[in-house]
Amino acid sequence: MNKATLPALLLCLSVVAPAHAGRSCEPKKADPANAVKALDLALKARGALDASGAQVALIARAGQDLSKYHLTYSHVALVWRDHPAGRWLVVHELNKCGSALSSLYNEGLGNFFLDDVFEYKTEILLPSADVQASLVRLLASNTPLRLHAPQYNMLSYAYSTKYQNSNQWVLETYAAAKVAPGKIETRSEAQAWLKAADYRPITLEIPAATRLGARMFRANVAFDDHPFERRMAGHIDTVTVDSMMRFIKRHDPQARDIEVSLP
Repeated sequence: MNKATLPALLLCLSVVAPAHAGRSCEPKKADPANAVKALDLALKARGALDASGAQVALIARAGQDLSKYHLTYSHVALVWRDHPAGRWLVVHELNKCGSALSSLYNEGLGNFFLDDVFEYKTEILLPSADVQASLVRLLASNTPLRLHAPQYNMLSYAYSTKYQNSNQWVLETYAAAKVAPGKIETRSEAQAWLKAADYRPITLEIPAATRLGARMFRANVAFDDHPFERRMAGHIDTVTVDSMMRFIKRHDPQARDIEVSLP
């Protein structure tokens, strides 16, 4: 597909630069064995996407060990096929290294899995055909850009527009795809729809000392958007991959799951 026919969103996205989904981007020594495994996972994921017949899907990676919070995946993106026989492009929000800012990025599956992989597996969620068609139309508009907030917070409150985490952008974009074109154009409208549709964020139990340390030493973590009483009790309600996938499966019974992993 030539540049003139790419969806409007992709024409405005950043090329891949030093950025991660909520990580501080500490320098790491390259590990060729891990790179090979990441690319093998990308190849298997591409094969699964090719076989699915999908136009667009959600794809998750396990970038951190979140088992103490009973979570599996840390980051989710939209993955879109640029034409019927073409490559798969990953569209997602990433935190700029060591900062409280984010941008939207467009990259290939290989890069997606080369960035912060803790466990070599992925979950691919294929929405129903109607929702996929709506997402494709949405990607050809400026709505996903309007739904992006550059003020990044890894633990942003699910129902506040002060900050946004990377999973929240995907969820709010999904909300816009579930309604008639033009009905959701702002984050407030997306969150109102999600609340009415009974989206339930995950509640992380984070004590005061941990919250203070994170706020002092990480630019990409804040808690001041959370309701005061919930925050003081250590209850942090944020958008996670696991909660999003459950919500979509509940709200879109025709959605299909594909799990891909390496031995």
